[in-house]
Amino acid sequence: MAWDVNRPVPWGRLSREWLVYAVVMIVAFGVFFRETVTGASVLGLAASYPLYLGFGGVLAKFGYQRKTLRDLRRESQRPSTESTGGSSSTGTNRSTTRGRPAPTSRTSTGPSQHRPAGSRKKKRR
Repeated sequence: MAWDVNRPVPWGRLSREWLVYAVVMIVAFGVFFRETVTGASVLGLAASYPLYLGFGGVLAKFGYQRKTLRDLRRESQRPSTESTGGSSSTGTNRSTTRGRPAPTSRTSTGPSQHRPAGSRKKKRR
């Protein structure tokens, strides 16, 4: 997708995601890296916030949007209800709505595939 100035950026969601990351990293610093934690590592963690927001904002302007947990739950419930509920009238079954692919030089039955009867090589005995 192209850059769109009018496309909204979910700043609140990006901030919440970074906050979860920061909490996990602080716990990891305290549990696993207790002896090696310095002020630089904490400063690096703090510096990751504007970087994360910046990259997330640019990706959002290009149209990237990760699915929320609610969307993932909805999708995981949908196939189970469709399989038990019978046929679907929405046309989600791709095998019936999908057409045949265009013929290629390998699949074509055009003139390149038909040889004249007299041009075939005779088998040697």
